[in-house]
Amino acid sequence: MAKVIPVVNQKGGVGKTTTTVNLSASLALQGFKVLVIDLDPQGNCSSSFGVDKETLGAHAYHLLLGHAQLSEVIYQSEIDNLHIVPTNMNLAGAEVELVTEMGRESRLSHALHGHVDAYDLVFIDCPPSLGLVTLNALTSADSLLVPLQCEYFSLEGVSQLLRTLELVQSRINPKVKLDGVVLTMFDRRNKLSFQVQEEVQNYFGELLFETSIPRNVRLSESPSHGKPIALYDKRSSGALAYEALAKEFIKRLGLKKSKKTKKSKKASK
Repeated sequence: MAKVIPVVNQKGGVGKTTTTVNLSASLALQGFKVLVIDLDPQGNCSSSFGVDKETLGAHAYHLLLGHAQLSEVIYQSEIDNLHIVPTNMNLAGAEVELVTEMGRESRLSHALHGHVDAYDLVFIDCPPSLGLVTLNALTSADSLLVPLQCEYFSLEGVSQLLRTLELVQSRINPKVKLDGVVLTMFDRRNKLSFQVQEEVQNYFGELLFETSIPRNVRLSESPSHGKPIALYDKRSSGALAYEALAKEFIKRLGLKKSKKTKKSKKASK
């Protein structure tokens, strides 16, 4: 059964999309069958996999609103083992439209249930907020991954996220837990990065991944080429860091590759 993992932090610019794209790609290249769901209306995750957001047919918006089945919104990425449910700015309307819907916080969970068994992992790129779209991701989740930027206010807002997680655990989804925290934009030339690392280590303990993601020009360039860093420049420090994070992730979660045959998928343009 697939493990569903939202990548979440309500603070913007912390590396959620970068981590979703490049961790999922690294895991797929290591043989795991991965589905990525883009739930951020900006659609940057979709673009990072080379999906043209402007010419999409059915996508994540239609899945959340019940206008399409999961099989109708899955696109093939450039990596054989990795598929994506893309989105575009239309998803922004889902926050308003879901308010009056029955079971509004469980729409994604119902859409995924029984339909992701061909995958080992399902990553969800969440918007920088704790609204209904993110709540849908939390409700469908087995666990969470939280990226934190190496800046002074990196822990600001995390306490609110953890309170929301506790609320979801107590009322909606008792199985969900925090898998770990990964530091992003780490600069070894900057003393602040090490100070933030120490502070986060003290706060989260062993939940903090040993692997940190460095600031890297090639990592910043890769989305504009519609490729994960492992395909854009596999020798860059960013690619090597996400490869190391993937290996640590596999070990921490005790992941084993599925032998199931993947479903036929629609090719992205």
